[in-house]
Amino acid sequence: MSTGSTSPRVALALAGGGPLGAIYEIGALCALEESLQGVAFNRLHHYVGVSAGGFIAAALANGFTPRELCASFIENSGGSEVFDPAWLMVPAWGEFRHRLGRLPRLAASALWRATGGRKPLTHAIEQLGPALPTGLFSSEEIHRRLAEAFSRPGRSNDFRRLPTRLTLVATNLDTGEAAPFGRPGFDEVPISRAVQASAALPGLFPPVRIGDGYFVDGALKKTLHASVALAEGADLLLCLNPLVPFRAGAAARPGERGIPRIVEGGLPAVLSQTFRSMIHSRMELGMKQYERLYPRTDIVLLEPDRGDAQMYLANTFSYRQRRELAEHAYQQTRALLRARQADIGPKLARHGVRLRGDVLLQQRRLLAPQPGSRVGQAMVRLDGALDDLARWVQACGDKAAA
Repeated sequence: MSTGSTSPRVALALAGGGPLGAIYEIGALCALEESLQGVAFNRLHHYVGVSAGGFIAAALANGFTPRELCASFIENSGGSEVFDPAWLMVPAWGEFRHRLGRLPRLAASALWRATGGRKPLTHAIEQLGPALPTGLFSSEEIHRRLAEAFSRPGRSNDFRRLPTRLTLVATNLDTGEAAPFGRPGFDEVPISRAVQASAALPGLFPPVRIGDGYFVDGALKKTLHASVALAEGADLLLCLNPLVPFRAGAAARPGERGIPRIVEGGLPAVLSQTFRSMIHSRMELGMKQYERLYPRTDIVLLEPDRGDAQMYLANTFSYRQRRELAEHAYQQTRALLRARQADIGPKLARHGVRLRGDVLLQQRRLLAPQPGSRVGQAMVRLDGALDDLARWVQACGDKAAA
């Protein structure tokens, strides 16, 4: 726990969840940024990112604010650098060619084994396994685009040159062990390459080669990997987890479609619920262990409501839905903060952070008002002015404290 003589060490741990997870985290972070006084989300002590959370963590550590991420990833604003989910949909042509080149030799070997009668037909067919691609889509565009963004003035693609701590966790495919890129021994890897490795979901993206090893999604080992920040003495740990098991049969909100049974969605729904349940149960065990091993650290975990059908049924590759989902995550996080003020408020206050009740009570506040409307334009200007004023007041306070 922090003392009055030192600045509190605030850490942020972001779990994965694909493009949906990134959209949720951006909306939630924008809500936190304006609702928490005394903390700057682009100047925290330590960022830990896993999979899709690695994108957000790396950008925040490079000085992007949550609002800037919203403009880039959600709004695709003309004056902003654009983070486009379409990067994730480029076919892995190189992987396809590499595997296809193996097919003639493997097919000949399988045919020989089958016709020679020395091996069962099923065993011969198994010999064709190495000809199958290890992923459908290339993640190389992630590395290339982020390397370009992080190499601009005032930013860095080098962990060692950042003004704060950043840890991006992947999994070593050959050992099954976590690879905490950014920590000593793992800090020579470019940040953009570490993001690519941490987000390489097996089956969707090929493993990423770094040095002599191959790395895949960090969520294979743990959901949050928050222990990296806790072990380094974080006083306050904020955690965002976008994926939770859906509670079917819950009463639908006004305007939402109810889902009485998961099984009615077929195989995709069953697999989604299975995956969500597995990673969430593992995270729950991890949170209990964190609380037991680090009792002096205040931990705040924020997640979507388990009965939230809009998040569960989302199509994250639809631009229109990206706006709606980010707005939804923003409003749901604001509602959660209002409902949990008695629980969260004291934890934050111990580290000089205050929940802004006045902001949380503004029911008409929006994340991204439609820019074409007069009301939307006015709200955008007002929001910008208030943010400028808040930054000016904070800067004056920092100078006075110094």
